[in-house]
Amino acid sequence: MKKCLERLYNGIIKENPTFVLMLGMCATLAVTTSAKNAVGMGLSTAVVLICSNAIISALRKVIPDGVRIPAFIVVVASFTTIVQMFMKAYFKDLNDALGVFIPLIVVNCIILGRAEAYASKNPVLPSIFDGIGMGIGFTIGVTSVAIVRELIGAGTIFGFQIMPGNYEPIAIFTKAPGAFLVLACLTALQNKFKLKSATNGSVVATAGCGGRCDQCSAAICAENHAKILENKAEAAKAAKAAKEETK
Repeated sequence: MKKCLERLYNGIIKENPTFVLMLGMCATLAVTTSAKNAVGMGLSTAVVLICSNAIISALRKVIPDGVRIPAFIVVVASFTTIVQMFMKAYFKDLNDALGVFIPLIVVNCIILGRAEAYASKNPVLPSIFDGIGMGIGFTIGVTSVAIVRELIGAGTIFGFQIMPGNYEPIAIFTKAPGAFLVLACLTALQNKFKLKSATNGSVVATAGCGGRCDQCSAAICAENHAKILENKAEAAKAAKAAKEETK
């Protein structure tokens, strides 16, 4: 259970896909013109992420290594199609607003990245919680960006008027430059007030384990661990050589 809770924490805070790992930027920048669209996109991605993680983890010993990426894409595409059909049936307006970005969930690097880095190497339950954590983290990230953009660019949040009637909206925040600006500011704030994470610590984790690979003995981090030790040895050797030259 501790491992499952750790996956939730990592997905929401430590390895937040929007503000830390900087994944899924296409959807983040495109659909955050309104908070409603952002929540819809975030939850859609979360459902696909959770379901695909569960199936890929359950089949991890069956899927041949040579075709694992095509197999992952088939699984993700299947759940994306289900989500899109559900939205067309029950949330038609939201589906029309999100448009092509719902089918593009298939190639969202958050989903394929978690399938490759975590679900394909771990049991089903932790993989499900990894999907939940990453899904919630992505939803929080895109919704935060959308709330700021909608508030400044239109004076509303979720369509409700927040700013006074004489407020003059800053239209640039509803356009592409505003998306980049808000994302940069929120990422800076997140890095300012958050503890060391997967990307702003002394070591970058590429295996999705939350950083500090030099102190990790897990099998999933073995390759990173070996590279870090090798780099440290080379750095020490170079420093020693430089010191001898100065003598």
